[in-house]
Amino acid sequence: MIGAIVRASRPISWINTAYPFAAGYLMATREVDAVLVVGTLFFLIPYNLLMYGVNDVFDYESDLANPRKGGVEGDVIRDRAAAARIHRGILWASAITVIPPAVWLATQGDLAALLTLGLVLFGVVAYSAPGLRFKEKPFLDSVTSALHFVGPLLYALVLAGVSLADPAVWPIWAAFVLWGMASHAFGAVQDVRADREGGIGSVATVIGARATTRLAVVLYVAASALLLFLPWPGVLAAVLPLAYAASVARFWNVTDATCEDANRGWRTFLWLNQPVGFLVTVLLIVEWNGWL
Repeated sequence: MIGAIVRASRPISWINTAYPFAAGYLMATREVDAVLVVGTLFFLIPYNLLMYGVNDVFDYESDLANPRKGGVEGDVIRDRAAAARIHRGILWASAITVIPPAVWLATQGDLAALLTLGLVLFGVVAYSAPGLRFKEKPFLDSVTSALHFVGPLLYALVLAGVSLADPAVWPIWAAFVLWGMASHAFGAVQDVRADREGGIGSVATVIGARATTRLAVVLYVAASALLLFLPWPGVLAAVLPLAYAASVARFWNVTDATCEDANRGWRTFLWLNQPVGFLVTVLLIVEWNGWL
C-alpha cells in the first residue's frame, strides 16, 4: 500500500511543483521561515499525491489500456481487487496529507493568498474528478495542467505580497503558463489513439497529433519571447524554452497513426527538466548576489 501511494505521487515530478514555490517565495521574501519550509514540503509530496493520485484513481480503466502506463509515467495496478483497495488508500492518504498543511498555510496570508491557494487546489482536483474532468475538455485541459505547476509559484508570490503585474514578475509566470500548456499538449500527442479508443477527449484528440505538436513548438517559442521582457540578467532565461522547442520540433510531421513515436520526445522532456532546472537555479543565484 505504501509503495503504491508513493508511486502514485510520481516522485520524479516532486521537484516540479516544490521548486516554483520555494524559489518564488525565497526570492520575494529573502528569508527562510516556517512558511517556506511547510509550503515547500506541501508542494513537494502531498500536492503531487493529490494531483496524480486522484488522476490514477479516476483514470484507472483508460490507464489499463494504455501501454505506456506502469512506470515513471504512471503506475497501474493490474489486479482489479487490489486496485480497489489501494485506490481507497490513495484517496485517504491524499486527504490526510493535504488538508492539515493546507489549513495551516491558509492562515498565513491575506484573503488574496487564501483564494489563490483554494483555486490552485481546486484546479488539481477538477482536472480528474468525476463531474468536472477538466482533462477531457480540450484546451482547458492544457491551461489547467499548466496551472498545476505555475500555481505554486503564483501562490508564493501572492503570499509574499508581490504584485503579479510587476514588470520583473509577470513575464516569468506568463512564460511559465505557456511552457506548461506546451508541455501538456505535447504530452497528450503520444496518447491520441489510446485516448480516442478510450473515449477520452484532449487537445490532441481534437486537432490531431501533428497540429498539437506544432502548437507546442509555437507555445515554447512564445514563452521564450515573453522572457525577453525581463530585466538583466533574467532575460538570459529566454534561451531555456528553446531547448524544449527544438526537442519537440523533431516530431513536426508526426501523424495520428505514428503518435506513439512522440513518447521519445516526452522522455526527453523528463530528463531535459534537470539541466534546465539547474540553469534556472544558477540564474537565481546570480540575481540574488547581483553578480551581473
